[in-house]
Amino acid sequence: MQDNDWSEESNDKHLYSKEQRNNIVVKTALIGDPFVGKTSLMVKYVEGKFDEDYIQTLGVNFMEKNIYVKNLEITFSIWDVGGQKDFVTMLPLALSDTVAIVFMFDLTRKITLQNVKEWYRQARTYNRSALPFLVGTKFDGFVTLPKEEQITIVEQSRKFARAMKAPLIFSSASHSINVQKLFKVILAKLFDLRVSVEENHNIGEPLLELYNPLTSNGTTVASSSSSTG
Repeated sequence: MQDNDWSEESNDKHLYSKEQRNNIVVKTALIGDPFVGKTSLMVKYVEGKFDEDYIQTLGVNFMEKNIYVKNLEITFSIWDVGGQKDFVTMLPLALSDTVAIVFMFDLTRKITLQNVKEWYRQARTYNRSALPFLVGTKFDGFVTLPKEEQITIVEQSRKFARAMKAPLIFSSASHSINVQKLFKVILAKLFDLRVSVEENHNIGEPLLELYNPLTSNGTTVASSSSSTG
């Protein structure tokens, strides 16, 4: 499956019977502080809707979505972990057999980005092999911040992403920004697929930066690694 194009919800699903299709489960964990939008992003991706009435996750939420790539059926098993300290005990369950961990922060609250360091440390205690992804949420609010503050947040989130060796994506569930693209990037990274998602490096626009170890500054990564656990 190297270097192939793919499309989500491909019409190919009509060309293969269930017996002909192979199934792969991609367990993905969403981790971060309370109220950063983990549940909203999950529901937006799976059900295509956004609910203004936020219900705080108590423990772990779980949803699934099937997508198709030729004769392959991929089941995204998405685990949304409550951000309160009381629910850290749920991390071993959520991270068991997980292949992708999405570390999420609110672009309008810098403290949630700072706290990614501790979430990263906690997560790596239970799962050291899953691919990391760093996602800033509520981009619609971020663009209303003063330009200087936007620049500071972008620079710090880039530093964290390099240290984690993770793609960096700014998103908004309410405005359908980079939600579908996030999961396309996850699949592309997991299965070494080529995907038609353009990177965006422009401050003031929704960033989508794919980590590339060949172009990242090795010195920066090394000096930042200790700060992310």
